[in-house]
Amino acid sequence: MTKLNTQVVLVTGGGAGIGLSAASQFANNGARVVITGRRQEALEQAVRTGSCVDYIVADAGNPSDAARTIEELIHRHGRLDVLVNNAGAGAILPLSQASFAQINEIFSVNVFGPSLLTTAALPYLKLSGGSIVNVTSTFGHKAAEALSHYAASKAALEHMTRCWALELAHDGIRVNAVAAGPTESNFLSERMKLSAEQIERVKASELARIPLGRRGIPDDVAKWIVALASPDAAWITGQVFTVDGGLSVT
Repeated sequence: MTKLNTQVVLVTGGGAGIGLSAASQFANNGARVVITGRRQEALEQAVRTGSCVDYIVADAGNPSDAARTIEELIHRHGRLDVLVNNAGAGAILPLSQASFAQINEIFSVNVFGPSLLTTAALPYLKLSGGSIVNVTSTFGHKAAEALSHYAASKAALEHMTRCWALELAHDGIRVNAVAAGPTESNFLSERMKLSAEQIERVKASELARIPLGRRGIPDDVAKWIVALASPDAAWITGQVFTVDGGLSVT
């Protein structure tokens, strides 16, 4: 892969899981990486492990954090080449139990957050002819019970990816997405707030439906995020790459 020396990469939700793996791989390819997340302790731990070089405490679902994040990044590093909208929220949420607050929380992180952060980043991505990679989900294009609002939010992000790719092509900005399948991380506990028993049931159900016979690990997904952001993918835009062990075709 072409080295990313001198490039500055911003990865939201970079304190763990897919985001942390992507940040580490970007750094290993020579990029200067900034990760964001809500928990300073997790971000500090990520930096201590050498996976990333810098962090900004920010909540992807808080509208006021978007412009502040970009301003702070530019103050520290002077440029932005790659934006990875990885932070995500979800819930096992049957329609009969859905409330405005629950729906709003999901869309705030998965739709509004990436939109506002990308808007704030655009002037700098235009200067660098940069790249945007959105992290979506198999369930953005595959139906599932009790996931309608999570799935709809990821479907929205997938379609925004295509629309942004058309809108920003004349500025030399590429926009793609990686749709991740079930991946080992703290997402089920931290973001979906499931109990240990619920997590085991979800994992068993997913495993039974994945043709390749295992759940993913963060590196499975992260390597494609890095590949799409690389200059090696210079003629790829508007695409959603599904990385899910074949779950989407079942």
